[in-house]
Amino acid sequence: MPLKDCDQPPELSIPPTFWYRSLVAAGLYCPEVHGPARYWLTVEGSFTRALQQKCQERFHVEILREGFSTPTPEEAKRLNLAPRQLAWVREVRLCGDGRPWVLARTVIPQTCLHGHGRRLRNLGNKPLGAYLFSSPEWQRGPLETGLCKARSNGHPRLARRSLFHRGSCALLVGEYLLPRLYQSPNRG
Repeated sequence: MPLKDCDQPPELSIPPTFWYRSLVAAGLYCPEVHGPARYWLTVEGSFTRALQQKCQERFHVEILREGFSTPTPEEAKRLNLAPRQLAWVREVRLCGDGRPWVLARTVIPQTCLHGHGRRLRNLGNKPLGAYLFSSPEWQRGPLETGLCKARSNGHPRLARRSLFHRGSCALLVGEYLLPRLYQSPNRG
């Protein structure tokens, strides 16, 4: 039977999240970060590649929304943007074997969308990680760990994010783990 796109209720969305500079700090408030999710919260290199390796059949990206939007106040502060300044915001589902595993949100300041950065607005269903990790000009900053305000079972409870820098430009990538990703026996 061919795999369909991710079958997920529309109410699944990026939850409000408390961010910590380290896994250890987040673990003081939520021991779950030290369990099976730890692997996914600390993956070095391309998170997309790690998800692809976990797949038995197929990995794909579904765009939930993308376009110019106002980042949250916390995101704007993290990116040193003025309040209410527009940025390119991309939200996607990362799906493996027909099931959503991760919600991802990327905030890209307008200053990063010039020159080679124009490609960031035209990724379509291509994973952002494939672009960032194939381009030596982008460098990842330290990973942060997030504790999400989950709305119900099946919604993200844990997240990770980092800044990617290219010269004076920085973009913010957040990956919100759905519990089925780290509760399934096949880690990758």
